[in-house]
This record gives sequence, structure tokens and C-alpha cells, in this order.
Amino acid sequence: MIFGKIDFLNLLPFHVFIKRYARSTRYQQTLHYHKGVPSALNREFAMRRIDAAFISSITAKNCRHFGVGIVAQREVLSVLSLPNADKSDADSATSNLLSKILDINGEVLIGDKALRYYYSGGEHSDLGKVWNERTGHPFVFALLCTHYHTDELKRLSHAFISKKVKIPYYILMEASRRSGLSPAQITHYLKFISYKVGIQEEKGFKRFVKEAKKRGLNPSLGKIRY
Repeated sequence: MIFGKIDFLNLLPFHVFIKRYARSTRYQQTLHYHKGVPSALNREFAMRRIDAAFISSITAKNCRHFGVGIVAQREVLSVLSLPNADKSDADSATSNLLSKILDINGEVLIGDKALRYYYSGGEHSDLGKVWNERTGHPFVFALLCTHYHTDELKRLSHAFISKKVKIPYYILMEASRRSGLSPAQITHYLKFISYKVGIQEEKGFKRFVKEAKKRGLNPSLGKIRY
């Protein structure tokens, strides 16, 4: 299986999990990684150059997944709108669309660079928080999708959400050096990220689809399928 890998901190627990999971299954011999930012992996997945990945919500049309995604219940910290001139973040299509739905003007910033800005104390609007305040729902930023390996991804997905993943200290330190954030900041940030896509998360996803269509933004969206 060719797995699309995003090196953002919000997927650090998943990367720790899948390394352990691969060692305990035949995945260790068959799993290969293809790295990229979300927007790039969306294209690679659509062209079937990768078999599975966390795919941005707006491009997850008819996506086969099993209840795993990147979710903000309220604040997300890593998807921000800055009080600058309007500017999209080329790394993420979903976050750019979310800012339009929320009618928040400014520069969209996502990922580790957004976290560095957040912890520096810069002025911003947290798009996850604004979404929750206006809708009462969590926001699903991405879904763990696959084209072919449905049985394998189902087992992997259920294993991932069945228990809490503990991040080893050496991996936390490596992530700190790479991101420019302290281990304490990373640990704090991960408290705002969840991965199970259940009933409330599905409602948030459907509300996102509805709002996008209402505004004529016409994203390539599909219903959540389990």
C-alpha cells in the first residue's frame, strides 16, 4: 500500500501508531510512504497514485473510510485567519473554503506555521472555534480514505481509535526540532485534535457541505460513508 503522509503535527499520534501497527502486521513489508501537503495529496489520491491518505474534506467525494479523520471539536489552533489582506494558503483547500463560508476576511494560515504564529501571540481568528460557535458542531478537516484496500484500512482505522496513542519522548523532541515548537506546546496543541468521526462529526461535515452549496462554492464533496 502506498500511503500519503502529511508531516503536520496534527497527525503525529497517527504516525506513531502506524509504525507500531506495521511492525505487528504484514504492513511492514508492504507499506510505502508518499509525502506531501494536503492539497498535493488530494491530487495524488484523485489520480490514484497513492492508495490511502488523509484527504481534505472538500475533495473526499465518495471516499471509502471507516470513521477516522482530523477533527476540531472547538478551537483547532492550527487553522487561522490573520488580519491581513485576503490570501489563501496553498497547502489546504478545505481551510480556504471554510474561511469563505464563515465570511472571515484575511490571510489563511494552516499547519505548523500557523501554530508558530499562534504561540507567538499574534492576532488571529481560529476558524475551528468560529465554526463551532456558529453551528454547534465539530469541524472535520480531513478523512482517512482509501481506493482499494478497504479491509486493511478498516482494521487499521478501528485499531487507531480504540486506544490512546502515547508519543515517545524522543519522537516529541524530534518533532520539536523540526517544527520550531517546544514539546510542551506540541502536547498542548494535540489536546485540541481528535480523530474519531462519529454522529456529531458527521453532522458537522454535512453542515459544511450544505453551507458550501448554499453559497455557490460548489466543492467536490460527498457524503460520509462507513
